[in-house]
Amino acid sequence: MVYVKWVFRVCFWLLVIAFFHYTLPQHDIARVTDTYEKRIDFGENSIFWSSADVGNDPTVTNRDVFFIQSRLSNGRVMVYRNEDTGWGWPPYFKFDTSNLQAEAADLKSSAEAPKWVAIKHYGWRNEFLSIFPNAVSVRQVDGPEVTIIPWFNIAVLTILFATYWAIRVRWIRFRKNRIEAKYDEWTDGWG
Repeated sequence: MVYVKWVFRVCFWLLVIAFFHYTLPQHDIARVTDTYEKRIDFGENSIFWSSADVGNDPTVTNRDVFFIQSRLSNGRVMVYRNEDTGWGWPPYFKFDTSNLQAEAADLKSSAEAPKWVAIKHYGWRNEFLSIFPNAVSVRQVDGPEVTIIPWFNIAVLTILFATYWAIRVRWIRFRKNRIEAKYDEWTDGWG
């Protein structure tokens, strides 16, 4: 029974970590190589795409999606989707897809004359399942060696850990002082 409990705990914490890794913003230093628009028919992987753009018909089975192609500072190729998140999850409240696409197109560069940009995004890239991270912002940086400290992620994770710790400590105290004390009082003299 102990193994089942530990397997459950490990699975739970892996799901929590995966949720935050997918949802919290990440930054890539890259060079934008191209931008384009493509009609997408959503299938099994539709949970990894945003809902229909704000103001559009949500019942449509396909729609045009913007994409940003890039080459990361380590030489790998990365493709980002560029969709509004609207009022949905994750709460980036992104309504400026067209503006971001114009900014990314303006920052296109070649290997001979690179313009390095920091692409803020959330999500994962999986070629097998056709999953793309969603670009949230693009801004030019000085070079490929720029380091971006994720202050927002640090703050969110610190607050969540402090909240978890406070609740856990209070639960342990409550259990020791109330539940176990009553249990000891009720079972006193039973053995």
